[in-house]
Amino acid sequence: MAVEFTKDIFSEVKSHIEDNDYGRAADVLKHLHPYDIAEVIEDLEDMAIPMLFEFFDAELSAEILAEMDNDDAMKVIKNMKPDLAYKKFFVQMDSDDAADIINQLSVDDRKTFTDYLKVNLGEEALNIISLLKYDEDVAGGLMAKELVRVNVNWDVKACINEIRRQADDVETIYAVYVVDDSGKLMGLVPLSKLIVSKSTAKISEFYHDDLTSVEDTTPGDKVAEIMQKYDLVALPVVDFRGRLIGRITIDDVLDFIKEEADEDYQLASGLSENVEYTDKVWVLSRARLPWLFLGLLGGIAGSEVIGLYEGDLKFHPEMAIFIPLIAAMGGNAGVQSSAIVVQSLAAKSINEKGLFTKLGKEFRVSVLNGILCSVAILAYGFVMIDSLNLSFTVSAALLTVIVMASVLGAFIPLVLSKLKVDPALATGPFITTTNDLLGLGIYFLVGRLMYSIDFTAIF
Repeated sequence: MAVEFTKDIFSEVKSHIEDNDYGRAADVLKHLHPYDIAEVIEDLEDMAIPMLFEFFDAELSAEILAEMDNDDAMKVIKNMKPDLAYKKFFVQMDSDDAADIINQLSVDDRKTFTDYLKVNLGEEALNIISLLKYDEDVAGGLMAKELVRVNVNWDVKACINEIRRQADDVETIYAVYVVDDSGKLMGLVPLSKLIVSKSTAKISEFYHDDLTSVEDTTPGDKVAEIMQKYDLVALPVVDFRGRLIGRITIDDVLDFIKEEADEDYQLASGLSENVEYTDKVWVLSRARLPWLFLGLLGGIAGSEVIGLYEGDLKFHPEMAIFIPLIAAMGGNAGVQSSAIVVQSLAAKSINEKGLFTKLGKEFRVSVLNGILCSVAILAYGFVMIDSLNLSFTVSAALLTVIVMASVLGAFIPLVLSKLKVDPALATGPFITTTNDLLGLGIYFLVGRLMYSIDFTAIF
């Protein structure tokens, strides 16, 4: 039974490593769950990692490597000879995990590994090679080759024997897939049905043919949508001829969803690529600079907008006090609106027919919020500001900016989605910078109008 990971265990492991006693450090780690061991290893110095793996057997080594981040796993194997890496790790791993790690290697290292696998054409090697051709964000890149398949013409006894034969290769058996003589997927047989059926009963008599499957080229987000929609824990994958070639399990889909969510969050936060806090400084800098430059350009454009109305500010310098308020409210309203639309797009709850309905609803919500905010700032102006012109300027501009920014925030993600660009882009610096410029222009135009009115004569 694995023990719970604690900071004391990490300190003990680190102490043994500092004493160059890797054997004792490995003995402490062996009692942990492979995921916890991977977490400890990822926080250690790179030089210590290969030394620790020398004290783990092949099965545990494979389990640990499969739990590690692909970049960290790559560090473990990149300097290893292919035959050693294959025997130590890959022969024990699910084919999809092995393929994911090999695909992270440099072109030369990847070729070295694949050349070795082609020479050693065991079943595990063939499975890994067949997965290397797929992108990681399609069904083929998510699937594992390990599964239990039986022929539709077999009886229950033959099926049970096949399950026993493959039990060591398939970690978890959710169902037994049924194929015809050409390998075409016909359906599945629940394990419970096999257990209670007579050994002489034919599979063709009771297998389920109402089976959901996907082709190997199906996008990963579509796979996740199908598994969520039908509450599936495993999903068979077929080629363009309908032949069974693998299965996707729920743990692989969860990993994919997490990676996609992380990428969207980073994109919305102004990061141009997927990075980790452990990455090198120049990698982190490279990921952040593009959007920082966009913000810089937006700031320059904002100063140009203010420059266009320099004359208004000379005559009414008090307007400058509320420039940050207008810009901030516009940015917030736009991001709120775009976040709702991006979430709806991700959940597939917006279609062509509901497009104008969604935009109309966002418009009504923005008008209501704009009125409430503008009334609040107008009340503040009557109490705290001597100038009625400024009070009405800020109030009217705030209403207009909130409405315009909200509509724009809803519209931009829809356009990006139509152009096949990640709509999460609309919840980050892009929409904020756009709405800042829009808010400034509206504010000064409204100010020019309001200051032309003599409110003292009206009130």
